[in-house]
Amino acid sequence: MQSTPLLDFERQLSGKRILVTGHTGFTGSWVCLWLQQIGAVVAGYALPPDHTPSLYDVLGFQTSIDSTYADVCDFASVKEAFERFRPEAVLHLAAQPLVRRSYREPVSTFAVNAMGTVHVLEAARLTPETKAAVCITTDKVYKNNEWAWSYRENDPLGGKDPYSASKSAAEMVIDSYRASFGKTDGTGLAIATARGGNIIGGGDWSEDRLVPDFVRAVVSGTKMTLRYPGATRPWQHVLALVQGYLMLLAGLSEQPARYARAWNLGPQDVKNYSVKSVLEALSSQWTRPELEYMNAPLPEAGALALDSSLARNELGWVTPWDTRKVVAETANWYRDYYRQPSDARAISQRQLQTWRADLANAGA
Repeated sequence: MQSTPLLDFERQLSGKRILVTGHTGFTGSWVCLWLQQIGAVVAGYALPPDHTPSLYDVLGFQTSIDSTYADVCDFASVKEAFERFRPEAVLHLAAQPLVRRSYREPVSTFAVNAMGTVHVLEAARLTPETKAAVCITTDKVYKNNEWAWSYRENDPLGGKDPYSASKSAAEMVIDSYRASFGKTDGTGLAIATARGGNIIGGGDWSEDRLVPDFVRAVVSGTKMTLRYPGATRPWQHVLALVQGYLMLLAGLSEQPARYARAWNLGPQDVKNYSVKSVLEALSSQWTRPELEYMNAPLPEAGALALDSSLARNELGWVTPWDTRKVVAETANWYRDYYRQPSDARAISQRQLQTWRADLANAGA
């Protein structure tokens, strides 16, 4: 496929020194692939991948990214990484992102998600070259009333489970740093947050997530355990959120006063899709595993939806794939990977190029 010329937001990031925390994770690996594609200078700060395979490893980033393998709970290490790399912008993805793990490990969940954010923002504040920070939280920061309306950025925050509460705490940390230390005149650090919904896409092998559980069941020929089959989620491709994150980084660098705030990044497909309907769509593209249902699963939100009109109207964030295409491309990635694992980088680059071409054709 012919390479798509750089889009406007990509040109603003090309050549910039960008630090990505959590770069060894699923989303972080896609971020690094996109940033490398457009000519940014990328460094990463994260723990090593905690499972095999991992997208970070299969894309070969061990040798192509300036990485610091350390914990965001270690402020001295975070500060040292900033001092060494001197990033112009930071994308803070490092987190404990799993709801069910947060029930098992609440202390570390709060430490990573809340205090880890303090450490990253403090190190960024102390680094004169760092002018932009985008911190990633979640759609689960809202006080969930299980209603039919979509949540807007000014709705009350909350969180009953430790994961959601820890991310709401992170939002309070970010608000405090924005109010106390933030700069929107280009002389200091401008801070934005992005609240995204559930993401799917190729290369996710995390625990307790629908698509990785599906993939493991298909590959191993075992039963898949399904929780809350009727629950609806704001499903979107990982590249939709990565695109939004990069647009925010570019916007903060060019017009900090306009973009230093919270942003919802939810799917633009207005139709709701349940857990089971997504599973059936995945199965139609690959193989259907045998299902069983979990008895007394831990509490999770039944319905979540974001109002992302602010991002569409003010940021210009549009995404080119609807949910059916998102699910199909996700299944295609895994199917092609398991046919030839050594082609992981080429498979991912092709999918990224397709996304960028479709985005350009959509007039972004």
